[in-house]
Amino acid sequence: MDLAVWQIILLVILAACTILDALTLVIGLNFPVITGTLAGIIMGDMVLGLAIGATLQLMVLGVGTYGGASIPDFTTGAIVGTVFAVLSGQDAEFAIGLAIPVGLLMVQLDILARFTNTFFLHRIDSNIASGNISAVKRNIWYGALPWALSRAVPVFIMLTFGQGVVDFILNEIPEWLMGGLRVAGGILPVVGIAILLRYLPTNKFVAYLIIGFVAAAYLKVPMLGVALIGVALAIIYFKQNFKNQVAVGLNGAALVGEENEDGEYED
Repeated sequence: MDLAVWQIILLVILAACTILDALTLVIGLNFPVITGTLAGIIMGDMVLGLAIGATLQLMVLGVGTYGGASIPDFTTGAIVGTVFAVLSGQDAEFAIGLAIPVGLLMVQLDILARFTNTFFLHRIDSNIASGNISAVKRNIWYGALPWALSRAVPVFIMLTFGQGVVDFILNEIPEWLMGGLRVAGGILPVVGIAILLRYLPTNKFVAYLIIGFVAAAYLKVPMLGVALIGVALAIIYFKQNFKNQVAVGLNGAALVGEENEDGEYED
């Protein structure tokens, strides 16, 4: 299976839009789960793209880029992994193993894009000093080019030489390396969740965390079921706290009486 020209064009545009969306609109294109799904649609296997993107999404939970920090770009990895998995007829594990080094490579290209962007930044400073507002606006648009090219160019190269790259990965890379990448693909989602839990009020809601873990690990409840359990627990928690707040009067005096069926207190 070879890539059609329209597929390459759409995938390259998608890769460029991922970073531009992260810098501007933030409508979801910078999330691996969304990008992987779109890449899957373009490649004709949406289910595989969704599975790859969702797994990579777990790797970046709790991880964000602030200021000048660069993080692994698993969004671009989702595109490349999905494409090569479909081309080679492989599964999601193969795609994750490929997406990890791609994401790590994109860190270096992200730094290069940031470095290149300082050229336009200095031009903007000069135009602000001279009061040339139109030039300021123009250079802001120019500044988006290094970001877009940092994703579009490597994706274009990988897709252009796609089948050769796939054959190289399948035939030349040793099994111990691919096996190690698969293991890393299984560990990194756990690391992402651990980082996310670090910044959440886990101690306060540890009972809910245990319920969700038991449901997923021991009862084998699907993720949708676990999510619905979480929604139910959230509703119960909200109602309980709302009742506690209602039980206290506007002046801090406790209400006396019994609660009726409508949630009101009667003497």
